[in-house]
Amino acid sequence: SSGINAEYGGYIIYGELTSPVVPLLLFRISSICGFAKEALARGVAPVIVGFPATPILGSRVRFCMSASHTREHLDRILEVLEELEPFLSMKLSKRHRQK
Repeated sequence: SSGINAEYGGYIIYGELTSPVVPLLLFRISSICGFAKEALARGVAPVIVGFPATPILGSRVRFCMSASHTREHLDRILEVLEELEPFLSMKLSKRHRQK
């Protein structure tokens, strides 16, 4: 398996390295609907997945990448994540928490 479990700027992502699907763990089921609504309002259309399709604490957002996405598209996703972070507390990596 070419699985990946990585952290990027405090966000926890995992999945298959060769897959175009990039899952970002949100953990809290209460965050996924707010994330989807706010991301869509900002021009990003994520796929959200929560219980019962995932474990109760395994809620996630999945970004489906394709060859048609540009660097600007990817940068926009990162901008939206940073815009929503203060409201949804998505940076859950212990390595990146402020002390």
